[in-house]
Amino acid sequence: PMAVKQRIGYLPEGAPLWPDMTAGGFLEFIAGVRGFSGAEADNRIADVVGKTQIASIMNQPLETLSKGFKRRVGLAQALLHDPDVLILDEPTDGLDPNQKYEVRSLISAMSKEKAIVISTHILEEVEAVCTRAIIIAHGRIVADATPADLLARSDRHNAISLRIGSNIESARGILLDLPVVASVELAQANRLFVRAKGRAPILDDVGEALRAR
Repeated sequence: PMAVKQRIGYLPEGAPLWPDMTAGGFLEFIAGVRGFSGAEADNRIADVVGKTQIASIMNQPLETLSKGFKRRVGLAQALLHDPDVLILDEPTDGLDPNQKYEVRSLISAMSKEKAIVISTHILEEVEAVCTRAIIIAHGRIVADATPADLLARSDRHNAISLRIGSNIESARGILLDLPVVASVELAQANRLFVRAKGRAPILDDVGEALRAR
């Protein structure tokens, strides 16, 4: 087990950070726990500080940091020993949009050399960084595929919802004549729900047909 743990980097959702430590002191402590000292420890800390962009808060106590910076310090400690496997629980939780983009870009870049397992409830994150998605419900695996394959399984994939001002039956007839349309349902008094045939993109075809009439 110890040999395995030496090859894993782990970021839990509530990253365990000692509040009275500074960010720099915490990373020095982690480097020592991982068996690094001297110049090697300094080099590894400098590397993860650059990757997670936390140089500006290295001398601040952890308890004074925003949630986003705490997450980035937690990510830095998970990366410090350059593990083969990363396990990240909600890695972008609490980050602003720019920080999310930076962390996702970092994860994508590292995925070429590491196996990275992400647990997340943010579906856009799955599309942004994952090459494989496993959905678990009530402790059982209910789906295991690429994000694109999972999307394509839905009968609503590439479907379109339209609000029609008038002549809704006429619009429905126009859409049903399109070879890319599988069905057109009256969802509400002035709204149509259009399903794609073969689940290919149909937005351009639908828009052109309606604009022409």
